[in-house]
Amino acid sequence: MTTDTASLDAALAAVAGSRATARVEGGRASIILDVTGLDPAARDALEADVTKAARGVAGIAEVRVAQTSQRTVRRLIAVASGKGGVGKSTVAANLAIALAEGGRRVGLVDADIYGPSQPKLLGVEGTRPQARDKVLLPVPTPFGVPLLSMGQLVAPDQAIAWRGPMASGALGQLVEADWGTADTLVLDLPPGTGDVQLTMIQKHRPAGAVIVSTPQDLALIDARRAIDLFAKAGIPVIGLVENMAGYLCPHCGQLSDPFGLGGAEAAAHDLDVPFLGRIPLDLAIRAGSDAGAPPVLGNGPEAAAFTAIAERVALWLDQGGR
Repeated sequence: MTTDTASLDAALAAVAGSRATARVEGGRASIILDVTGLDPAARDALEADVTKAARGVAGIAEVRVAQTSQRTVRRLIAVASGKGGVGKSTVAANLAIALAEGGRRVGLVDADIYGPSQPKLLGVEGTRPQARDKVLLPVPTPFGVPLLSMGQLVAPDQAIAWRGPMASGALGQLVEADWGTADTLVLDLPPGTGDVQLTMIQKHRPAGAVIVSTPQDLALIDARRAIDLFAKAGIPVIGLVENMAGYLCPHCGQLSDPFGLGGAEAAAHDLDVPFLGRIPLDLAIRAGSDAGAPPVLGNGPEAAAFTAIAERVALWLDQGGR
């Protein structure tokens, strides 16, 4: 029985659109399937649908499917700080979610190898990633931002006492995972300017960096060092975020500035880098972060602050990093 090629083409078009092209020889259909932009589950499902459709065509005795994919151009945004305790991880998580809410396909890499906190911030503690062909598959989160973190690979209370090469190797596994359709990766870096930062700059080359600091002078001294590291490496600094800027007392309503105010904005001006905005010291941020309910999705001033910062980062990306 001969095969009606038009019937095969129509059957494939019905389940795969223009993604499938076929060649028929002696009852064997050889199908090229474009899976660009699909995650592993979607690829497998589409291949199964295409195979079933082809086998339903008269004269087809054997079906062979080869998947092809165009390389996804992915931009990395590093979120960094000169020192710990300034809220860098909270900024990274809420930035990633806000970018996703704005329509971008975003993944989050918890590259803070020694102090991973993103599984808690995104409410996926205890969920371990799977692997496919020795490549890690990011863990889905309730907020549409897939995540990979060392916190998903070790016991919650286990110390990660690794020397530089081991930490750098772990970073590579996280960044080079199967991120599917994600076109933007937000990297939550460890504080400081050590091995992980240098490996990231040399091997993974982020498109730009967001620096997080509190307003106080001690934090700004270290923030300047982080900015200097990226500047010397030729990595654009997207801008500086001032975190924990102003505390509104929930009882009396009075605003105070326990860490100072405006220091990061003044430093940004001095260093000729953009100032992305300030985030208040607010109980809602602490409560939401501890509960795995990112505050950017709320309705308060903290949500507006995170959203405004994400909009500035998105504009920077849309303008080609300028």
